[in-house]
Amino acid sequence: MWITLGLISSLLLGLYDVCKKHALHQNAVLPVLFLSVACGFIPLPFLMAASRLAPEIMQGTLVYIPASSTLQHAHIFIKSLIVSSSWVLAYFAMKHLPISMVSPIRASAPVWTLIGAVLFFHERPEPLQWAGMAVVFASYYAFSVIGRSEGVTFHRSRWIYCIFLATFIGTFSSLYDKYLLQQLHYEPMLVQYWFSFYNMVLLGTFTGIVWWPRRTSFTPLQWRISIPLIGVLLLASDFFYFHGVRDPDALIVVLSVLRRSSVVVSFAVGALLFGERNLGHKAWALAGVLTGVLLIVLS
Repeated sequence: MWITLGLISSLLLGLYDVCKKHALHQNAVLPVLFLSVACGFIPLPFLMAASRLAPEIMQGTLVYIPASSTLQHAHIFIKSLIVSSSWVLAYFAMKHLPISMVSPIRASAPVWTLIGAVLFFHERPEPLQWAGMAVVFASYYAFSVIGRSEGVTFHRSRWIYCIFLATFIGTFSSLYDKYLLQQLHYEPMLVQYWFSFYNMVLLGTFTGIVWWPRRTSFTPLQWRISIPLIGVLLLASDFFYFHGVRDPDALIVVLSVLRRSSVVVSFAVGALLFGERNLGHKAWALAGVLTGVLLIVLS
């Protein structure tokens, strides 16, 4: 069941990346990020109110939000700090790089997640899973070669550094999810509600301090329908992902790879929609990513 939840999350995450690229095109990064997170949070207070006013009914559903302790708030706030910093870096990179390059790099997160899962949670992937990871990693090297023909030199581009750093930081979030949902047994909706709330607060504060005072010297903000769609799609993707992670049989390494296979959707839809170059060569590199994912799933 957790594999199915991971695949659904992956599809939604791919559409989320496409909307993100559309929203960021010649647009102000920080307010787009904040507004998308705020729009994604809008449905959650209604679930919180229902959980408090009709707990007997809501407890039988998957969207019940239980009461929280001070310690739980502290744990979830840490997750929000990790994710917010990762998103700021990723959004700036998405604005300045082709989606057909950013999405595959983001999908390299499982490689780092694998290392972390082995070191911190003593997971022992099967040999076929190790082979799949190796194929995925090799495919990203191919993307780096292709990038040179588009004027993107990996070791000189600050946006490439941003997306790799965002991916590396995001790895800690995946490992932290396993800790919160499997070891501490936090309810998925508890994590999702307060994570979304603190994310909105952190990004709103950062936008207010960094962007608002100097907004006239930055790219102006343009409202687009893709901005609220970013928040809604991420909310839905996280819902399925958190419930998948909660399954005691779920391997965070495999689930992370499944979720990052969203690169298929973002590549197929986004690259064609935005008219990007070298799609043939990138498709071969992407095929390597899919092969690695397939090896992991088959194992």
